[in-house]
Amino acid sequence: MNEFYFKRTECAVDKAIDRLIECAGDIDHPDLVREMIVAALKAGHEKNDRAHLKLMNSTMKEMRFTGKIFSPYRDVRKVTVFGSARTRPEEPVYEMARLFGRKLADSAYMVITGGGPGIMQAVNEGAGTEKSFGVNILLPFEQKPNPVVAGNPRLITYKYFFNRKVAFLKEADAVALFPGGFGTLDEAMETLTLLQTGKHTPLPLVLIDEPEGTYWPRWLRFLKEELYAEGYISESDLKLFECVNSVDAAVERINHFYSRYHSMRYVDKKLVIRLLSAVNDSCIENLNKQFSDIIKPGGRIYLSESLPEEADEPEIARLPRLIVDFNLQGFGRLRTLIDEINSC
Repeated sequence: MNEFYFKRTECAVDKAIDRLIECAGDIDHPDLVREMIVAALKAGHEKNDRAHLKLMNSTMKEMRFTGKIFSPYRDVRKVTVFGSARTRPEEPVYEMARLFGRKLADSAYMVITGGGPGIMQAVNEGAGTEKSFGVNILLPFEQKPNPVVAGNPRLITYKYFFNRKVAFLKEADAVALFPGGFGTLDEAMETLTLLQTGKHTPLPLVLIDEPEGTYWPRWLRFLKEELYAEGYISESDLKLFECVNSVDAAVERINHFYSRYHSMRYVDKKLVIRLLSAVNDSCIENLNKQFSDIIKPGGRIYLSESLPEEADEPEIARLPRLIVDFNLQGFGRLRTLIDEINSC
């Protein structure tokens, strides 16, 4: 049996993969493509059962197709919206969701929904076909895409929930949730977990209810009276999301988050926050004082130009940066830091 490894050894398999990549032609990031091929070959060597290999195969295909569909829209900000599939068109919250979709489209956002009925359809109706993605799922019972995304080239249907979840959040610049069932709450907790642990970059997480609604206030009460009171979460974790009871407030929260903040990236253990406009010296001084609890000992927050390690993103090289010696803890506090930067 041929021995081969993720690290190149110039063995016969390495040379065969090189020839395959050369034959395919026009392959971006061939080093990563090579490792994916090696992973597939290793799985075939390791006596996995057919079901496991089928799972790997389907996952790879679904994630490849996800990249293909979303890649032309990388420069467009997108809002993922969750909510009940059982909400009826005559319910007030349905009209709220439709209005939310329209106002997001008017603010130059695209929307991502599960592509089904209820809140999902309402948001797609408001945003319109050209501003909508549908991220659907195959279920044991019949699950049809809603009329807005049916036949849309931006409709993806997944076999596995976990791939669908990756698409929902990987492509999102903001997440909004209307009242819903198990799936909605699952997505709420999934998003919160990723934000709390730093496995997803900070983004607006907005929980939308009717003006007199009790769904999210009761949920928030549970978090405070059970999780926070028992020490299962920190007070700063409650800053990872916002509860609102109007569409205008939800859109405003999302717009405010991106009013100065652009994006972030880690470079050599430093957090680089890219900004649409620079902040003044007094703001930076205040940030260093206010957020000293999440700065490494001896570290600081300071203004910078783009770093050499960011040369692979020339399109945003002109943007000013804030460099943060972040301690990689307290991501709720990091979210508050971004809010403060936007308000400087």
